Amino acid sequence: SIYFERFHHFQEKMEIFVIVHSLDVPFPSSRDAAIALRSLSPDREPRKGGISKELTVSGSTLSVRWSADEARILRVSVNSFLDHLSLVLETMEMFGPPVSQ
Repeated sequence: SIYFERFHHFQEKMEIFVIVHSLDVPFPSSRDAAIALRSLSPDREPRKGGISKELTVSGSTLSVRWSADEARILRVSVNSFLDHLSLVLETMEMFGPPVSQ
């Protein structure tokens, strides 16, 4: 889902709008979701400002939430994440479920 959030910047005495996008990715198991989270979490946004990304797992669902001040920055970040997610899914499928220890 995509929506806007409004913040009041007290020092600048102005309102700021950010674009928020949320994505839930279901996995067959909570273990698979946790593996995907660990694989995708190290990728920080290259830009210092203008966007943030938060990844969480609840049960077997990986949830991602972006906040950006520009639609273009949000689009680039989401596209990059989806490329990485696709690679993680392909790798998990190719190597099968993790071996129990």
